[in-house]
Amino acid sequence: MGHVVLVGDSIFDNARYVPDRSPVIHQLRQTLPPGWIASLLAVDGNITADVATQLKKLPSDTTHLVVSVGGNDALSASSILSAMTLTVGAALSRIHKIHTDFQSSYRAMLRSLSTVGKPTAVCSIYDTIPGLGAAEQAALGGFNEVIFREAFLAGMPVIDLRVMFDQPSDYSPISPIEPSELGGAKIVRAIAEIVTTHDFESRRSMIYL
Repeated sequence: MGHVVLVGDSIFDNARYVPDRSPVIHQLRQTLPPGWIASLLAVDGNITADVATQLKKLPSDTTHLVVSVGGNDALSASSILSAMTLTVGAALSRIHKIHTDFQSSYRAMLRSLSTVGKPTAVCSIYDTIPGLGAAEQAALGGFNEVIFREAFLAGMPVIDLRVMFDQPSDYSPISPIEPSELGGAKIVRAIAEIVTTHDFESRRSMIYL
């Protein structure tokens, strides 16, 4: 038996975006093996730096942690895409600074998770959102590079939402940056597979789709 705790942002805390449908946490509770339970600490709108506060509420019987965070960090920095610069090199330098700051924050967040001492998996940020422009996709690439690099160094498996979310129906019709019930089901299947089959002792950073 196990107790899976979800931390992060609205990728997990998506109830308001799937009214009259099953949010991620409800689907996870129905999908996990008999005897397993799941709790939600993720909060819609939270960023990487907020995870440490969420962990203060961690149930004492937690066996596994799954984290999806970073999308709001990217969203808060999106104004850079409309900023004026004189050269492409100057623009890339400014974007690099944003990615470097995110790396520091994400690394600190993973350290907080590591101190808990529980098997942990993380999620990438999806980049196939309906209507997302080429500039936004390019900028998100840097955020995902940070997530994969830091997860590899920490020995944590990654749920790759970039590949998993491949249909418009994976996104909520209420807000296109949130998962629908169908998209949530894809996430839940990966979570259930990871917590029941992944060898966390090996510290191998595998990718789940």
